[in-house]
Amino acid sequence: MIALKNFVIRLFVLLVLQTLLLESSHSQLSGSSSILGEVSKQEDIYQSRGEKVPEGYVVDRSLLAYTFMLSSEFDRSLANLGPTDRWLDIGAGQGQAILDYYAPRYDAMHLEGRERRGKKAQSVAISIEDRRTPLWRPTAASLDANKIRYLFGKRLREYSPEELGKFQLITDLLGGFSYTTSLSLFMENALNVLELNGSFFTILLDVHAENEANRRTASDSPFLTTLENADGSELKVCSWLKRIPCAEVTCEFKESPPVEAYRIRKVCNDVAVPALVPMQFKAGTPPERRFQMAR
Repeated sequence: MIALKNFVIRLFVLLVLQTLLLESSHSQLSGSSSILGEVSKQEDIYQSRGEKVPEGYVVDRSLLAYTFMLSSEFDRSLANLGPTDRWLDIGAGQGQAILDYYAPRYDAMHLEGRERRGKKAQSVAISIEDRRTPLWRPTAASLDANKIRYLFGKRLREYSPEELGKFQLITDLLGGFSYTTSLSLFMENALNVLELNGSFFTILLDVHAENEANRRTASDSPFLTTLENADGSELKVCSWLKRIPCAEVTCEFKESPPVEAYRIRKVCNDVAVPALVPMQFKAGTPPERRFQMAR
């Protein structure tokens, strides 16, 4: 575990050095040493087990929870996948959503397109830690070889394109998008493995919505994830996503729980994610993060 912690810290230091190349001075990351300490605390959360798992770190979300919290387009997009398509679930936890997808109840609840779906899409779950329950292995054994895969021990950025391949559908329900220390690098990697015309569905909890539905005053507590332009002015996450060339973005605010749901559809291959510099990180479930546009 100590070796793993050291690896994470070294990896983050490398990220900080990379971002420094994009900055005009060192002052904008003056708090980097405190960020490293928070990253170490966050790693403890990832590796926690049993009673040590903190409140809010949920690893058993069902497919129904995905349908409820993600964009309203998600359910139909998943149901439309055929047997030659592929679905990647980032931050999959126990992989319960994928298990639900292959259960007989799914077809009973999604009669439209059932014949076209046939044996359903191939699914790949990614998790930092192995959270599989005993149900995963017999389910995998009952399906065609490699129909479902569970990958753990690495972040999305650590997988090569050859290891993962391409996907028509990617989901992230309070996974890497909500926890990463490098939001722009995460988006770049996610869009890298997304097929042309494929969709990436994700959310952020407690973020300033594009439609101003949850505006706060200066005296209120800060949002969990905040973005700034290079001059320090506010940049909403939805607006940042819409700056990505070749990405068609829709943003949908949901009040209970208060999340903004994003659908990012890749419409051409010349993707260039606007670079963000990590300015603040405080461990949590999810962590509190602040990023600034690189100059």
